[in-house]
Amino acid sequence: MDKIPSFTVNHNDLLRGIYVSRKDAVGGDTVTTFDIRMKEPNREPVMDNAPLHTLEHLGATFLRNDPEWKDRVIYFGPMGCRTGCYLLLKGDLQSSQIVNLVRRMFQFVVDFKGEIPGAAARDCGNYLDQNLDIAAWESRKFLSEVLNQMGDENLNYPE
Repeated sequence: MDKIPSFTVNHNDLLRGIYVSRKDAVGGDTVTTFDIRMKEPNREPVMDNAPLHTLEHLGATFLRNDPEWKDRVIYFGPMGCRTGCYLLLKGDLQSSQIVNLVRRMFQFVVDFKGEIPGAAARDCGNYLDQNLDIAAWESRKFLSEVLNQMGDENLNYPE
């Protein structure tokens, strides 16, 4: 069986950043999958489930309400390895084109106060597994250390 492309990326050299994971033709459109990598794989602790779950709720809410991008958002959710999230957008896009969107999303998480959208028993299958404080802390760290200082090494997979 062939390895899927995401398993061919050398995770030992992968930095935190925003990467184009794949592009797929769907009908007459292109769907771009972005790897939003918040943790250096195998070199730093992964995110706990509760803050990652909160990031999923807040990130999806922000993205699906963004006036410029909401009609292009297909999916936002956590990676199984808990080192980041996937964002699927309609369009043939590059990482550099969504840096501002991702910055604004993480700033939204940092600034968010109140009830987490969708964190109620009727709305979510695991609504109690949330942690807004740590989601905000992780978001602030990613913003300051990566998103606000993006370089080519944070936008393109290592060779």
